[in-house]
Amino acid sequence: MGIVFFKLTLIVYLIASAGYLLFIIKKNKKVGYWSHRIVLFGFALNSIYLVLCYYQLGAVPALNFKASLSFFSWAIIAAYIIFQIKFRIMVLGSFVVPFAAFLMIISSTIPISTITVRPIFKSFWLLLHVTTSFLGNGIFVIAFIAGVMYLIQEHQIKSKRLGAFYNRLPSLNSLDSLNYNAINYGFLLLTIGMITGSIVAQGAHGSYWRWDPKEVWSLITWLCYAALLHQRMAIGWRGRRSALMSIGCFFILIFTFIGVNFLMEGYHSFESLKGNQLP
Repeated sequence: MGIVFFKLTLIVYLIASAGYLLFIIKKNKKVGYWSHRIVLFGFALNSIYLVLCYYQLGAVPALNFKASLSFFSWAIIAAYIIFQIKFRIMVLGSFVVPFAAFLMIISSTIPISTITVRPIFKSFWLLLHVTTSFLGNGIFVIAFIAGVMYLIQEHQIKSKRLGAFYNRLPSLNSLDSLNYNAINYGFLLLTIGMITGSIVAQGAHGSYWRWDPKEVWSLITWLCYAALLHQRMAIGWRGRRSALMSIGCFFILIFTFIGVNFLMEGYHSFESLKGNQLP
């Protein structure tokens, strides 16, 4: 039954992506509103799919790469919905939703693998750790896209070549505010995710920190975003510098999420999750 909801989610996200792309091309508000409604429906389907997986597996549905991509897609759309309510920047969906759909497409191409579900996988702390970490990552996607849109808009203004995107993107102040808020909330959730992750590690291995590659790179990611927040709050960074650094931080986050799990051995690697190690 879960696979049905997965396929429906993918189809609905693709339809919403097409709608949002049409919206940014035609700048038709009616198309934008309908695309938003469609993505809300897709988010509901994605949520049902994850709930079904949770009850079927008895653990958080993010213990392999295939499931993690679907969970990440859910977190990105959740972040988009929250920030859309707060900032009312509909064009944001034209960048965010296709990105989430792309992750679902990759997930759909990965064969289903068997996972040994240990009791520690059923821990409330692990569920909280994974959920807060993924939601934080989803919000950082918003910060990344806000940074990209800022650079595009700034380039058009400075070059005095007001192309098609100029009238479709928000003002620089709006994009900078969106970037700042996303970094703030994303950093808070990432911090909670790291704290709860250390609690899980203590329960599983008797140690809060083991210098696992994923732990180290998570700390590096946290320090990078902490430095960005410091520059914004203490030094007064705004605009281009903040946008560039948020983009750089996001690439480090992606490496931590994907690269470390495949390129470095540790109990967080996706391969280890098929056996008896802690994620």
